[in-house]
Amino acid sequence: MYSFARSLLFKLDPETAHGVTLSALDMAHRLGMARGLGGEAPRDPVSLMGLEFPNRVGLAAGLDKNADHLDALAALGFGFVEVGTVTPKGQDGNPKPRLFRLPEHQAIINRMGFNNAGVEHLVAKVKASQARAAFGVVLGINIGKNLTTAVDDALSDYLVCLDAVHAHADYITANISSPNTPGLRNLQFGDHLSQLLAGLRQRCDQLDAERGRKVPLVIKIAPDMDSEEILFVARALADNGIDGVIATNTTIERTAVAGSPHAQEAGGLSGAPVRESSTRVIRGLREALPNMPIIGVGGITDGESAREKIAAGADLVQLYSGLIYRGPALIGECARALEKADTLIKV
Repeated sequence: MYSFARSLLFKLDPETAHGVTLSALDMAHRLGMARGLGGEAPRDPVSLMGLEFPNRVGLAAGLDKNADHLDALAALGFGFVEVGTVTPKGQDGNPKPRLFRLPEHQAIINRMGFNNAGVEHLVAKVKASQARAAFGVVLGINIGKNLTTAVDDALSDYLVCLDAVHAHADYITANISSPNTPGLRNLQFGDHLSQLLAGLRQRCDQLDAERGRKVPLVIKIAPDMDSEEILFVARALADNGIDGVIATNTTIERTAVAGSPHAQEAGGLSGAPVRESSTRVIRGLREALPNMPIIGVGGITDGESAREKIAAGADLVQLYSGLIYRGPALIGECARALEKADTLIKV
């Protein structure tokens, strides 16, 4: 069924198709039909970061930036859903066109640029949502900085968002690795990283104490790192008491899609071509951080690639581009492949 729907959707501009798909999913949810679309993900609870996830398969940030479709997405059977990236003030993002399909590679290039309605809008949507009550889904909120905020002042934007979402998130992710906001990836290195992590950790600890609830703080990193850079980031995460890491964001590397009509478009490449690099980063992080929770994302297109992430050292996985090419049945396929994943041998 999804292959037919995809053939129609792929006749539309990618960003238009994205909106049409989410609107259709909202309607399916209102009619009570969304649950069956996800391929009946099994209940396979796992405890991590002090949270209980109904299964190991989540939705990566970026698909629902404003939490406008949270209930419908939760109904598909995800163990957790991450919304955002959200910024303090709403912003339009980069000029269109900014989203490109590479179907021959099961890939997507985007340069959206953190387009979102602002943190107040997202919080209102989360407060109105029934996703956790109805489906037990764990909710992550992904935060970032506005385009007009200088990198040297980035911490202030992250703190505005952290203050706003802390009471409403099960965990919070700081996105410091999108290639579509100029200078953002500089936050992954040197003094920028140390200052950002220390500031976020201090404020999160303060809010945890004030509100009497622990909200894990997670950092999302890029796949475009060598082994030395991975080790540097790992040490910084550990030194600042970060609760978990998401590996990885999109890549700026284009070797795997050379010759594609859209290969030279600016932006982050996601989907099957990032599978190997994200898995490499996971493996490096796990070696350096034996006990830190890792969420693996990048190039998961079937149950086998989901298992590969767990085998490399991830504890949970997230989907995004694979959903565009495989449809929501991928959720159940991956959840079944990861059932009782503690028995997998880490490699």
